[in-house]
Amino acid sequence: MITHNDYMSKLPPGRRRKIEARAKELLLEEMTLRELRKARQCSQIKLAKRLHMRQGDISKLEHRADAYLSTVRQYVEAMGGHLDLIASFPKSTPVKIANMGDL
Repeated sequence: MITHNDYMSKLPPGRRRKIEARAKELLLEEMTLRELRKARQCSQIKLAKRLHMRQGDISKLEHRADAYLSTVRQYVEAMGGHLDLIASFPKSTPVKIANMGDL
């Protein structure tokens, strides 16, 4: 059985770089709140100050399995972003949901 590393090592360097770059892009398409905050180079303390919360509350939010949409929107906006809610269905174009969780 050929391993991933074996396969990649046999590819030309240019092809390997393209594959590795695309893999990084795909990984960035899905992040936890914690990963998103770290990617934006924002500390829990800095974010907590912006949201008028305690650092521990930010930590709890980042570890929750479920959160209010409005809370996640505030979290993203405190880092300078904008939250969009997208519904995806098989064999259909994704649809942006309007007026959900607007503050």
